[in-house]
Amino acid sequence: MENKTAVIALSALAQESRLTIFRTLVQAGPEGMAAGKISETTGIPPSSLSFHLKEIAYAGLVSSRQESRYIYYSANFKVMNELLAFLTENCCAGASCGLEIPCCEEDQ
Repeated sequence: MENKTAVIALSALAQESRLTIFRTLVQAGPEGMAAGKISETTGIPPSSLSFHLKEIAYAGLVSSRQESRYIYYSANFKVMNELLAFLTENCCAGASCGLEIPCCEEDQ
């Protein structure tokens, strides 16, 4: 991951509502969650939710799919893991510190 990409992702998460949305989608797993359910779960009004989802999607941290009349959003675990790897690259000056990225399969 390049610095610019990491900055965009971190900027997207550097807002309370967007961080809450992203963490909710991570907890929902690969199947994701319908926009209405995200709004209900987080308490973020639909009008604000769409703005925040757009910002997180621009950063590549979430993807969407339409099923029938509903739009489902899911966390992009691949990008999330790339960001975590970027942030922890060369951790502890290369010495083993026991840090492991705990989440998800690479192919998601």
